This record gives sequence, C-alpha cells and structure tokens, in this order.
Amino acid sequence: MRKDVRILLVGEPKVGKTSLIMSLVSEEFPDEVPLRAEEITIPADVTPERVPTHIVDYSEAEQSDEQLYQEISKANVICIVYSVNNKKSIEKVTSHWIPLINDRTDKDSRVPLILVGNKSDLVEHSSMETILPIMNQYQDIETCVECSAKNLKNISELFYYAQKAVLHPTGPLYCPEEKELKPSCIKALTRIFKVSDLDNDGILNDNELNFFQKTCFNTPLAPQALEDVKNVVRRNMTDGVKDNGLTLKGFLFLHTLFIQRGRHETTWTVLRRFGYDDDLELTQEYLFPLLKIPPDCTTELNHNAYLFLQSVFDKHDKDRDCALSPEEVKDLFKVFPYMPWGPDVNNTVCTNDQGWITYQGYLSQWTLTTYLDVQRSLEYLGYLGYSIIYEQESQAAAITVTRNKRIDLQKKQTQRSVFRCNVLGARDSGKTGFLQAFLGKDLQRQRRIREDHKSLYAISTTYVYGQEKYLLLHEVMPDFDFLSEADLACDVVCLVYDINNPRSFEYCAKVYKQYFIDSKTPCVVIAAKSDLHEIRQHYSLSPQEFCRKHKLHPPQPFTCNTTEALNKDIYTRLTTMAMYPSSQPTRSLYSLTQRSVTVLCQLTHRLLARCSYPCFWLPLFLFLLHVFTLC
Repeated sequence: MRKDVRILLVGEPKVGKTSLIMSLVSEEFPDEVPLRAEEITIPADVTPERVPTHIVDYSEAEQSDEQLYQEISKANVICIVYSVNNKKSIEKVTSHWIPLINDRTDKDSRVPLILVGNKSDLVEHSSMETILPIMNQYQDIETCVECSAKNLKNISELFYYAQKAVLHPTGPLYCPEEKELKPSCIKALTRIFKVSDLDNDGILNDNELNFFQKTCFNTPLAPQALEDVKNVVRRNMTDGVKDNGLTLKGFLFLHTLFIQRGRHETTWTVLRRFGYDDDLELTQEYLFPLLKIPPDCTTELNHNAYLFLQSVFDKHDKDRDCALSPEEVKDLFKVFPYMPWGPDVNNTVCTNDQGWITYQGYLSQWTLTTYLDVQRSLEYLGYLGYSIIYEQESQAAAITVTRNKRIDLQKKQTQRSVFRCNVLGARDSGKTGFLQAFLGKDLQRQRRIREDHKSLYAISTTYVYGQEKYLLLHEVMPDFDFLSEADLACDVVCLVYDINNPRSFEYCAKVYKQYFIDSKTPCVVIAAKSDLHEIRQHYSLSPQEFCRKHKLHPPQPFTCNTTEALNKDIYTRLTTMAMYPSSQPTRSLYSLTQRSVTVLCQLTHRLLARCSYPCFWLPLFLFLLHVFTLC
C-alpha cells in the first residue's frame, strides 16, 4: 500500500474548494476565505487508513496553467468540486476538467476522480440525477459526494473517500458496466483460493476459512459468523457452497458483493496480504525478498521448507502413488503465471516407470533450483504462498545459507546437505550415461530420451555414514580452451573417458593438468563403457599410470549397459569425497606410493631388529610415518 496520499482539489472559482479544506482543518466554517489554502498534511495517526495525507488547493487567480499541470501530475486522486446550485460549474466538469485531467495523465495509469457537490445547504434537491450519467460515462470517477462546507456535512467523508480511492481503488477490481470482477482480479483471487485450500479438495472448509480470516485480518470468525457468510452465498447462488464449504465461485461472489457494497478495502486487504500491488501483480519485494549470500557459500532449503513442499506434494498427489502425473503437475503449478518445469526435469530427477516425477525426484528438483538459482526458488515459494502458510516474514526464511567452504576445509567437517560434482570428459565419452544412471536409468531407457528433453544436470540422494545427502551432477560441455568459474567451482570432479576410444583419455589428462593438479578439489577418473573391450589410450601414460603418478584413485570402471540393477556405489563414494575432501589421497596418508610403503617397512624392520627394546623406537617410527605423509 502507498506510504502517503496526495489529494488535489480543482474546480471553477467560487465553488468552495478552499472552504472545504479550511472546514476540515478547523472543524468550523471560516468567516474569511483566502483565494487559496496552503498545502496541509494530515498525520497518519488521525486518518482512518493510517496513511499521511497531503491536501492541495488550486486557485485560478493565483496559479498558472503550468503550475496546475504540475499538481495534476503529482496527485494520487483529484476531487473535482462543483456547486450544486450552479449548473455552469456542473457542465464544466465534463466540458473542461475531465478532458484537461485526462490530457495530462497517462492513459494506462489514470488518476481516480471524485466528484464533489458542495453547498448542499443552499438547495433542497440533490444533484445526483445530473451526476449519475456522468459517472456512468467516465470509468475514472470513483464516486460522488454531496457536502456542505458551511454545515460541515460529509466533509470528513469526502476526504476519506478520496483517500480510499487511492488506497483501495475500484478500477483494477471491478467493471461497473458488466457488474462483475475483472479478469485480473479473478486470476489473483483464484490463486489466493488455491493457496488457502490446504487439502486441495476445491472447497474452503471451516478450518481453512478461519485460517484465511486470521491470516488476512488477524482474527478468526465465530462459528455463527461463518454460517452467516455461507448463508449469504447460498441465498444468491446454487453452487457457492458445497459439503458445507465455500467453493471458488462462492469465494469470488463474496468479493464481488464486498465491492458492490463499497467495501473495497476488504478485497484489497486480502490481495495485499497475498503479495499483490495496485496493478494486481505480485510485488518484487514479495517474490524476491532480500537474501545475502557471502562468497563461497551455497544455498539450501531448511527443514521447514521441506515440510512445506511435502505438504504441497501430498495435496496434489491425488492417487497417492508417490508420483506426480502430468495432470497433477499442471494442477500444482496453477498458482504460477507460467509453467516452471519443462520436459528436461523428468531427466534431471528420479521418475517412476511411467516417467512421472517421484516424491524423491520432486524434492530433488527443488533442492537443485535452490542450489543453482536461489532467487528463482524464492519466487516459486512465493507463488505457492510459503510465507503465508508458515506465517513467516518472507520465503527467505525457507533458505539456509551455508558457511564458507574454506571454514569447512579448516574444520574438516561440514553441515551442508548438497554437494556438487562436475562431470568432464571428451564428447561421447559417456558423461550423459553416467548422469542418467544416477537416476536409475539403464542404457535402454536412456535411448528413449528425446534430444531436446535431455538435461545437463542430475540430482538424487545418497547415504554417507547413515546421513542422507544430495549429490548434484553437472555435465560440463567439452571445451578445453575455456572452462568458466562455474565449471570449476564444485566439491568433487569426475573425469570420464571411454575405454573403447583410444583418444578419449587425453582430454581428461589435459583438463586435470591444466585446471585441477594444484586444486584441493578431489578428482575421480571414471572408465566408462566398461562392458566394451578396453583399447590402449593414445597418451604418454596409461590411465592407471596417470592416476598413480598424480596420486589419484585408480580409474573406476562404469557401465550403464546392463539389464541388472545399476550399481550406485560410485555415487556414494563421490559424495563421501565431497564431504571429506581432506581425507582424500592427495597430500594424506593414502598418498604413499607402494614403493614408499615398502621403504618405510624395511626401515622399521631394521630398526626393531637392532633394538632389544622396541618401545624406544616407536616415537621414531611415528616420526618417519609423519614425514612420509607430508612428502
């Protein structure tokens, strides 16, 4: 809602503009009226809507046309004042003032108008018969008020309606000609209904109505009040109430009724509580709350966020098969302005035999989005109403920002739950197969994936020492000359080569030596397509010799061309290496070569053979062990 309201009074000379302002301020009719009143500001604490209000007078005698145009451009609402006993001033409303104002305002953001019939104390009849056709002709006119500055009649009401026209405008909500809600309003209220329908049964039961009422107005409805609301709907439509709950049609009817009875503020309170602005668009502040992410930190969903997403899944999994059919996915995302998940998602996370996203796959996709693009995750949670359902200040409360990775390395432990593995290799080396196998898809299922439905990501869970963790695999396109920071920033690296292609390993060796040889990031070499005949690689060292020289684990054989269940041990190993990088072979006890171990054993044997008291040589043995570890 606006932080303040600026009201401009215009009209013909002598219609009482200045008198209206002075009567409001002094609460009595002034004996002497100046040509123009100075701008006044009414503090927020004395206005009904608790918003500071600036009231500006206009005098043709004191101000130029240019000054008038400037005031029109600054005004939030304009009161066109006429005298009820002066027909010429009424005619000027349509012949002069409305055209002038329209010419000076943008067509897409017209200023609301209030018609003010002053000096009602001088006549016994009403001017409404003359004014109503004008109101029907111009949609920008919010309302008409007849008042008297002399008798103080409807003075406070006049400025209240002007303030209300700004804070709770009719225009975006309702079409008076059709006597129905506008499409944009129906769309917004439909989303609000679906978010509030916690069990997704198409009706708001008493518990859901009470939660809605408490969320928007900070107070629940008494049982009798709930029944009264439903009875009003029953009397006016046949399908507004079902199973003693309010249907979407009934919900929309109630808001139509509120607006028709002049209670626009009720509908606006609901809309703003659910994140909408004056144009019925979700605000940037609502969708993208401030979230500070320091360098070398990652973003994850916290426990409450997963509970919320679980409840969203459960309410849309109609057949209770722990998977979302295409129809159920569409229903889930009806509260979004667009479909956020494309067909590639089905090849990014785990699916069932029908290709439908499973419960685990659903949570994995949310985890992936939060890790890669937390702003998008915040946006999605906003559409689903996370902050409203969980009564949080914003959906930023759903996000955990992990501590700096360097601190994890120093402490040799981490609280993170999501770990990234970048998968590199030459073209056709088997990277995609490695990713899809993680999702349980063998080669036969992979061949059915359309080219435009493929994904460069795969994410699922693994268990490390009994803890559930997410492993995110990212296939990096083979471009040796340029690897971006994103290609290099990860927790563990997979270097994949095809054992049946003699030139495949060379790419892995060059990438490792160029980018990772001095890195603290653990690296694993994957010997893909291990079901095929292994061919000697055209490189100076064999893959085994290369790994031995650079103190890497031996190449790990892998194939997805099997009819048996795919072995996923390699993914658990990758997650473990990502969690505990300091315990990997590089610069650790495990980096001792076979020759080094042999030399150490020989030295120890000789020392112990010469000493009658081996215990005296134990410290020396430990010292030698430490020296070899550091070498």
